[in-house]
Parts: sequence; C-alpha cells; structure tokens
Amino acid sequence: MDAVTALPLAWLDAHVDLSRALLISALLQLAVLGVGYLAARFVRRLTMSRTDALVERIDPRLRSPRLVAALRPLVVPMMWWAIILLASLLAGALGYSATILRVGASLLIAWIVIRATSVLVRDAALSFAIAMVVWLIAAIDILGLGEATTTALDRLAFTIGTLRLSLLSVIEAILLLSLLLWASFAISRLVQRRIATVSALTPSVQILIANSLKITLIVLAVVITLDTVGIDLTALALFSGAVGVGVGLGLQKVVANFVSGVILLLDRSVKPGDVIEIEQTFGLITSMGARYVSVRSRDGKDYLLPNEDLITHRVVNWTYSSRLVRLDIPFGVAYGTDLHRLREVAVAAATTVQRVMATPTPVCHATAFSQSSIDFVLRFWIEDPHNGVTNVKGEVLIALDDAFKAHRIELPFPQYEVRLRSERPTEAIPSQGTRRAS
Repeated sequence: MDAVTALPLAWLDAHVDLSRALLISALLQLAVLGVGYLAARFVRRLTMSRTDALVERIDPRLRSPRLVAALRPLVVPMMWWAIILLASLLAGALGYSATILRVGASLLIAWIVIRATSVLVRDAALSFAIAMVVWLIAAIDILGLGEATTTALDRLAFTIGTLRLSLLSVIEAILLLSLLLWASFAISRLVQRRIATVSALTPSVQILIANSLKITLIVLAVVITLDTVGIDLTALALFSGAVGVGVGLGLQKVVANFVSGVILLLDRSVKPGDVIEIEQTFGLITSMGARYVSVRSRDGKDYLLPNEDLITHRVVNWTYSSRLVRLDIPFGVAYGTDLHRLREVAVAAATTVQRVMATPTPVCHATAFSQSSIDFVLRFWIEDPHNGVTNVKGEVLIALDDAFKAHRIELPFPQYEVRLRSERPTEAIPSQGTRRAS
C-alpha cells in the first residue's frame, strides 16, 4: 500500500521540479529579451549622431532618394535581433536551453525582412509573396522542422547524366541568384554615379564603362550561382549551342542593336546631350542603352530609337563638333528699297532676340531678283538647339516685321493684272451671186 501511494507522489515531485526548471529558464530567456531590447536602444542612442551623418552622405548616392532614411526605424530591431542571436548561441554553448530566444530571433528577423520589403519593393503582389515566404521559413524554424524540410526537398530530385537537380538546389539557386543580381545592380549604379563625376571621361565612355561593368557583374552572378549549386558549366555546352542557334535565327535584331550600341559608344558619333535629326524625329538624346537611344522631342515625347537605326540610317547631328547652329530666314522686299539700309535694319533686328548670338555676328545677303521682289536671306547663330528652332525663327520674324514697319520698308506680295477683252462677232460676208441678185 505504501509503495502504491508513494509512486504518484514521486511522479508529482519529479513533475513539479521539471516545471519549476522550465519556468526559471523561460523567465531568464524573457529577461534576456527585455535586457536585449534596452541594450539595443542604448547603443542606438550612443551611435545616433554618427550613423545619421553617415546616412546623409550615403542617401543621395542611392537610386531611391531617402531610402536609408526610410529604413532608419529598423536599426533598433536589427540591433535587438543581433543581441538575441548572440545570447542564444552563448546559451547553447553553455548547455542551457534557448528555445524562447531562438523563437524570438526568428519572429524578429521575419518582421524586419517584411518591413524592409514593404519599403524596397513597390509591387504589392511581390511584397506579399516575399512576406508569405518569410513567415513560412520562420514557422519552419520555430517548429524545429528545418532539417526535416531540407531533407524532404533534397529527395525530390532527378538526374540528367551526371547532373543531379533537386528541389532544394533549385530554391537555393533562385534565392542566391536574386541576391547576387540585386547586389550587381546596386554596385553598378553606385559605380555609374561615381564615374559620372569624372570630368575627364566623355559621356559615351562613361556609359560604356557602366554597361560593361553591369554585364560583367551579371555574368559573374550567374556563374557563381551555378557553381555554388553544383552544376558543372561544361554540361551547358549543348545548351549554349542551342542558344547560339536561337540567337542566329530569332534574336538577330537584339544582337544587332546591342552591337550597334557598343559601336555608337566607341566611335562617339552620337552621345547624351546631342541634338539629332533622323527621318521625322528631332530632339535631344537623353540616354543611351544597350538596345535603344532615348530622344526627347520638343513636344515632350521620348522616342526610343533602336541602335541599329542610328547605324544604318542617315543621322543629322546638330551638335557633333560644336553646339553652334546657324539658321537661315529667307525674305523679300519691294523694288526701290534702299538695300544697304535694309541689311543694317535686318541685322539689328536679329540681334534684339535674346537667343541669337552676338558672335558670330548675324549677316544679311541678297540672293536673287525675283519676279515680284528682291530676295534676301538673314543668317544668325544659336547655341541651344535643344530649346527649339522654330520658336527662335518666329521671334526673329516678328522682330523683322516690327523693324520694317518702323523704317517703312515694304514687304512685297505677288500682284496680277487681269484684262477682260470684249470682241464683236464677225458678220457674215454675202457671196457675189447674192449681191448681183439684189
């Protein structure tokens, strides 16, 4: 009887001791979480002045202005997560339980990633997808199913010759490639902004260096991803041959535009800031890419011209060797006008327009004696053709009209004299035989 009653008491004592140990461990871990948060706030307050100054220096160099400033609220959570992670590793090394610390670290890093994604990713669907993936990974880590999940994903595989592809390797490749591509684009943008400040390099050379660096980084990202996953690059020889055939058959225009873009950047026949005219398009080159050249016209439209068109078509570069452009305005005056005085008046009228340059000086030449007028041409120079040509011509014409009215110079117009002729009908002449009879 004593043995029977002693058994539940022994079990109860063991159970109470175990619960007490778990309670103490849980309270200690919760205390570590609280102390870690206070420590993160304290470290943030100590380093706020230096980090804010660093943000003000880095932020203008980024593609999205105020990006670092938008992520500033995540500094304290990231410090808190680092402290929790170090505490959990230390507890595990000393043989103590750190379950609550690991759960807290997993939830905190998931929240940080989702919050950062909402700032960095503008697409709502993509941001939601990333959030779901992050919460799924956090849930797997919290439940302790990480090893079992990776084993199950690794078993879902197929083999092609000596190449083994599993679902786990594919997921790792996608994640690694996305991270490397993001880093490649970020580095290329930073280098491009740095190169843009070097005045010794022409705009074409700057774009060529930036595009070459971007392509190199993308290729390195792909190669590193394939090598990390374990895919032998020699196994892609057949695939590369198929891609070569596809390029030869279906991607001729793409390759032609790419090669044409490289040629344009090397020979510097056109460059950003030039004013060009090609067929019916006239405007300012705003950017040059690997596939097209962006030309902004005076009506605010951006024309994306393929690079191949600038190689194969006739292109008029108004600012190839100099930004000075000469414009001609033909006009005529009536016969009897003092031509010497007329030339002085026309040149003086042209110089009153703000955009007309004083040097080279405007000139006025007689060109022909036509049917109704004496023809002249007024020539003047401008240095900002990207601001428009028709508008400055219109201003000069108005100035000419005002000057001619002030000096009473007549502008001729065609005059025609119309004469109306009135003839009597020819009377019938009687024949000889008729006259004899009469």
